[in-house]
Amino acid sequence: MDKSSPRMTGGTREAPVNSSPAVAANAEGEEIEVLESTDVLPVAPEDQWKSLFDKLFFDVVMATWPSPSRQGQQMPKGITAKGCQRDQSAEEADCDKEKPHHTTQEYDPENSGFISTERFRDLLATHGSELDPHKLEVLLALADGNADGKICYQDFVNLMSNKRSNSFRRAILQGSRQLKGCSLRDEVGLGLSQRLVRHVAYETLPREVDRKWYFDSYTYCPPPWLILAITIAEVAVFMYYGFQLDRFVLQVSSPSFLKSPLPYHPQLRAQAWRYLSYVFMHTGIEHLSLNMAMQLLVGVPLEMVHGALRIGLVYMCGVLAGSLAVSVTDMTAPVVGSSGGVYALVSAHLANVVINWSGMKCQFKLFRMAMALVCMSVEFGRAVWLRFYPPAFPPCPNPSFVAHLGGVVVGLTLGVVVLQNYEQRLQEQSLFWIFFCVYTLFVLCAVFWNIFAYSLLDVRLPPPP
Repeated sequence: MDKSSPRMTGGTREAPVNSSPAVAANAEGEEIEVLESTDVLPVAPEDQWKSLFDKLFFDVVMATWPSPSRQGQQMPKGITAKGCQRDQSAEEADCDKEKPHHTTQEYDPENSGFISTERFRDLLATHGSELDPHKLEVLLALADGNADGKICYQDFVNLMSNKRSNSFRRAILQGSRQLKGCSLRDEVGLGLSQRLVRHVAYETLPREVDRKWYFDSYTYCPPPWLILAITIAEVAVFMYYGFQLDRFVLQVSSPSFLKSPLPYHPQLRAQAWRYLSYVFMHTGIEHLSLNMAMQLLVGVPLEMVHGALRIGLVYMCGVLAGSLAVSVTDMTAPVVGSSGGVYALVSAHLANVVINWSGMKCQFKLFRMAMALVCMSVEFGRAVWLRFYPPAFPPCPNPSFVAHLGGVVVGLTLGVVVLQNYEQRLQEQSLFWIFFCVYTLFVLCAVFWNIFAYSLLDVRLPPPP
C-alpha cells in the first residue's frame, strides 16, 4: 500500500501520515473525538498494518468499544483518553469533522468493551484486501479462535500494535478452525533473502502461524550481530595467542597460556571479569572449531528469530553458570572456552524441538538432531579427556569440563522458556520468573561459596600463573 495514502477514508477530510490521532472523551464519557497529536504510534513491520489499524480502529472500532479508561484497559502508545476541555475554536471544529459516524450502541449495545466475532469478520472482509494474506489469516484465526463469540478490545490493540499476547496464542491454539491458507513452504517466486528467512522459520518455530508471522515481520534490521561479534572476537583472540605462543593445537600446554588476563583461574577468582572473559580463550584449534560451528549453526538462526537480547541472555547465563559451577564442583581447575554459552543455546534448541516434535517441520530433523548430539558428545568427551590427562605443568590441572554441564542446565530450564515464548513477553510468563529466581539463587550461593568455602575447606589451590 502506498505510504502516502490518507489515514481516514470515512471522514470528510484526510489526515497527514506523520500525525497520529489521539482519542479524547468528555467528562461524562458520552462523546468521542479524534484529535491531532504529535505522538507517534508504534511502528508496525508494514504500512498495511498501520492502514488497517487506522481504518478499523478510528473509523469503526473506537465507536464500537467504550473508552478504555472506563474499562480498565490499556490504550496503544500515542492514544490517550482524557476530557475534552478546550475552548470552541477552529481546531475543535476540525476535530468535529473527523468524528466517527458509527455509534457505540450499533456494535456494542451492552457497553461491555467487546465486539462480536461476526462484526469483526465483516470489518476484515471490508478492509482485508489491503492486508498481507498471512496477516489476514492471523486476524481471521483470532476471530474464529474465540469460542465465546466476541473479541476483546485489548486483544485487538495488542495485535494491531504488533504485540502478541497470551490470549492471542490461546485463541489460535483453541480455535475452531485451522489456518486454511497455503503452507509457507509451498510459496514460490521468493528471493534469496526471503528463502533464507523461510528456512530459519522452519528451523526454529513449531507453529505455522508463528512462521508466517515471522516471515512477514522480519526485515534484517538489526541483523544477527551478537553471535557473529562473539565468534569474531573468539577467533581474533585465538589467532593473537596462537602467534604469541607459537602454538595453535593444544595451546593449553604452553606455560604462558594461563598468564592471560582472560581465563578463569581459582587463585584469581577475586577478579570478577574472569567468570565471563574466559569465553574468549580456547585450549586449541580443535576446541575452537567445534564450539564455533555449533555457535554459528544454532545461535545465528535463533538470534534472527528471538533477537539479540533474548539469545544474549541465554548465552551469558550459560557462560556465567559454567564458571560458577566449576568454582563449586571442580575447585582447583581453571576454565576456558565458550562451551557454557554454546551448550546453553544448543540444549535449549534441541529441547524445544523435542517438546514440539510434531510441529517442527525442518527437514531431516531426526538425523540433524542426532548429529548435534554427536558433536556435543565429541566436544564434551574431549574436555573430559583433557581434564584428566596429566597436565604439562603440574600441580595446575588442565581446564575443567564442568562448564559444559552448567550450560546444559541453563539451556534446559531458562533457555527452553525463552524459546517457547516467541513474540510473548517474558515478564508475563510465571515459569520464566521461577527459573530466573532459581538461577539468581544459584549465582548468589556460588558467590558466597567462592568467598567463604575455599578457606573453610582448606582447599589446596595450584599456584597462580
